[in-house]
Amino acid sequence: MADDRWTAVDTYFGDLMIGDDPVLAAAEAASGSAGLPDIAVSPAQGKLLHLLARASGVRRILEIGTLGGYSTIWLGRALPADGRLISLEAEPRHAEVARANVANAGLSELVEIRIGPALESLPKLAAEQPDPFDLIFIDADKENNAAYFDWAVRLGRPGGLIITDNVVRDGKILDPNHPDSRVQGSRRFAELVGANPRVSATTLQTVGVKGWDGFTLAVVNDS
Repeated sequence: MADDRWTAVDTYFGDLMIGDDPVLAAAEAASGSAGLPDIAVSPAQGKLLHLLARASGVRRILEIGTLGGYSTIWLGRALPADGRLISLEAEPRHAEVARANVANAGLSELVEIRIGPALESLPKLAAEQPDPFDLIFIDADKENNAAYFDWAVRLGRPGGLIITDNVVRDGKILDPNHPDSRVQGSRRFAELVGANPRVSATTLQTVGVKGWDGFTLAVVNDS
């Protein structure tokens, strides 16, 4: 489902409140040239991630799903000079493009991109006993969103924010028998979040240049 007005409204507000950004434009161009799928967050969504991170005063961010590093740059720009962002990417080619884009953004000292399936990288990360993350952004394969969220709750600090993208899927989330595995993964995720006493959560639908979708935002409750 798409509506040209959604894109026009995104463009209107983007021109007024985001403007041109050569670094982000270069990241988009490099990702396109490398043949990466055009599934990164929109500029408006990226700016939202950035503002949420800034408003929360985050110092440590975990990103599950790097792609070409577009959202990584938005989030990394919200970090202080001694902040840290770890991004997990399953595809080596995607990680190569993302690292170049992050370097072009001047964020290499703050951002570490780890290659490998996230369900393998996350236990390794947990074994390092890292300081809890202030913000975790989940934007990877939807089939495993429930498992990613479970790890996010474990690795996030009390009061920390977990943001999960692409949870509405053009409204297909309503169909319990939908044949798309991404929809079924999104339904398992929603049910897990709703039943988890360790978080307080809500989901907001979005429309725009990326069509009809939405974010789930969850805060890890104090234990």
